[in-house]
Amino acid sequence: MATPDVDPDLTAELLDVALQAASAAAELVHGSRPADLTVETKSSATDHVTNMDRSSEALVRRIIQRRRPADAVIGEEDGGTATDTGVTWWVDPIDGTTNYVYDHPGYAVSVAAWVDGQPVAAVVEDPTHGRTYSASRDMGAFCNGERLQLGAPPPLSQMLVATGFGYDPARRSNQGQVVASILADIRDIRRMGAAAVDLCSVAAGRVDAYYEVGLSWWDLAGGLLVAMEAGAAVEAIEGGPPRPGSVLACHPDRTAELRDLLLTAGASGL
Repeated sequence: MATPDVDPDLTAELLDVALQAASAAAELVHGSRPADLTVETKSSATDHVTNMDRSSEALVRRIIQRRRPADAVIGEEDGGTATDTGVTWWVDPIDGTTNYVYDHPGYAVSVAAWVDGQPVAAVVEDPTHGRTYSASRDMGAFCNGERLQLGAPPPLSQMLVATGFGYDPARRSNQGQVVASILADIRDIRRMGAAAVDLCSVAAGRVDAYYEVGLSWWDLAGGLLVAMEAGAAVEAIEGGPPRPGSVLACHPDRTAELRDLLLTAGASGL
């Protein structure tokens, strides 16, 4: 992805806003989880939204708009459009809502600032594990203040690969077939249920790679910068820039091998 020409002071300000907003929202959804959680469905019977998703997004929007009122804010629940400032915020108020509904570890608040279409500052707050991931363009990726940097990758046969499944039953079936096809050629699969956390797990070395199709920008916008700044190649499964319909995050030395395996298995365009 091309590097935008951004004032370092602006980058620092955007990261500070993201840290404040993500921290406040994570405290809300995790520390103030209500006993009477309201759960509704969206695109399918397995696509959930809760009252806390909406409350979290509203809180993030208030914090961003108080500090940077001219910026665009685009969130999973309330949408939004870009403005002329060139700064767009992508907000996933609870990434991994199904995990949240089941009170299962592995959900996060993701807040990312993009400038002229490129990621500049991002925070992924994972409250159940007590981890704050942060990154800013060309300044590295961190977890709880400690720098993240990919080490030497294992061979493909020893790679632990994360993925996720869509909400549409037909797509899920096809994605399951891809997993079955590649499983004999890698160490194992992990399906954890939150794209932002999966991307940060690549950065932290908790998995060796991650791929998925059928996401949205708010799922990817924060975690992909954390992974990139830790040294991962973050691309589309087919090659080229990542996009909501296709993302592959992996050590650069293993990207081509894993891509070939996934394309042979039919992962493209599911």
